[in-house]
Amino acid sequence: MTYSMVIVFVAMIAYVIYFMEFKAETVIANSRNIRQDSFADDVEKGDIITSDGVVIATSTTDEEGKTVRSYPYANTFAHVTGYDKYGKSGLELEGNFYMLRSHINIFEKVVKGLSEEKNRGDNVITTVDFDLQTAAYNAMGYCEGAVIAIEPSSGKIRVMLSKPDYNPSEIDYLWEYLQTDEGSSSTILLNRATQGLYAPGSTFKVMTLLEYIRENPDTYNNYTYDCYGSEIFTGVDIHCNDDTAHYTESLKDSLAYSCNVSFANIGVDLDYGKFRESMDGLLYNSELPYDGDYSVSSFDIDSSSRRDELPQTAIGQGNTEITPLHNALIMCAIANGGVLMEPYLMERVENDDGGNVKKFKSKSYGELMTSEEAQILTDYMKSVCDYGTASSYFSGSSYDVAGKTGTAEYDNEGNCNSWFVGFSNPDNPDLVVCVIVEDYNTYGVSGTWVAKQIFDAYYNR
Repeated sequence: MTYSMVIVFVAMIAYVIYFMEFKAETVIANSRNIRQDSFADDVEKGDIITSDGVVIATSTTDEEGKTVRSYPYANTFAHVTGYDKYGKSGLELEGNFYMLRSHINIFEKVVKGLSEEKNRGDNVITTVDFDLQTAAYNAMGYCEGAVIAIEPSSGKIRVMLSKPDYNPSEIDYLWEYLQTDEGSSSTILLNRATQGLYAPGSTFKVMTLLEYIRENPDTYNNYTYDCYGSEIFTGVDIHCNDDTAHYTESLKDSLAYSCNVSFANIGVDLDYGKFRESMDGLLYNSELPYDGDYSVSSFDIDSSSRRDELPQTAIGQGNTEITPLHNALIMCAIANGGVLMEPYLMERVENDDGGNVKKFKSKSYGELMTSEEAQILTDYMKSVCDYGTASSYFSGSSYDVAGKTGTAEYDNEGNCNSWFVGFSNPDNPDLVVCVIVEDYNTYGVSGTWVAKQIFDAYYNR
């Protein structure tokens, strides 16, 4: 009995040592650990700083001598920083642990301790780029929707914007409004970039194209179709935009001109079970490798689906839904030779003197497609921007773009959202940009135009 107790005691001691050495920080750093806020008794929460050195969230002292969070750029970074009261969101949540720790030098800690001052917390340096975020914010204007831009080779999120937005400094007033009957239905706090679910519209044609190539690896280049503006497939009436006839077109031209009729024709002959497998492999119906809050995209076609479900699904309508984040991640994999790098918002943690505390490294999630498939899709998407539906926006630019436009109807009245997803410098991709502008019919601003402003800001600075 005594021998057994000794073994149990030794095992417990070993586990405690293991936990303190390897697990304690991970558990405490979990953004859902409410005990983190107890650190605020001794530490003044640190800043959130953009990758190019601009402070976008900081701690200040109000008239009553209380420490409050302040956001110098108001609404521009609302869904990046999030808020720090009535719960937390954004980096105020994900980086809370790091900003409530202090790695100032020991002498300064002693001095502050003697004077009963709080230690200055560490600062979180985000991957977000001030200039690009500002360009996206200005381009979206009063439109509702979302923008996300990611560096495909690393996974660094350079832009994360959601509209409508709010001023985190005025969260008290906003919270009061949200408790009223009028404000109770507001989605202003929702981060549409990661949580908004939308029909992908014609951006999904890239997925349909990928599946067609996989099922016809030796003959896909021989595909031609005669489009006369509309056609009925399995009882489903499919129209091209304004019933425009594209006449005889190749597979590449079908994508370039975003021909609904041609892609519906492709869709009805796909193997539904294999289509589902491919989409699951592209992280539909799955968790994403992202630490923040997000919604799961859905694709419901499978081997038991009816044939009349495919025409709409193949052109990005039907029941398929995707977040801007997920749409951008698929494009990141294409831009990165088929390999997806995990997206992240925190680049590093520094102490108040700028010394390094922790660096977050890029991680590979794995291969979503072969490098050959990624190259084919890139080549096809270049045609969209060279002579297809996006050419009027990018002609004359100092950079090349591979991408896909999209309009996604959300009712039976013809109202639609406007998408663009793509990347610049296709031979050595620099930046993936995904934009959705809600209710294009009202605002008249296209996702492609917004994306162009961001690419311009990237290359013209």
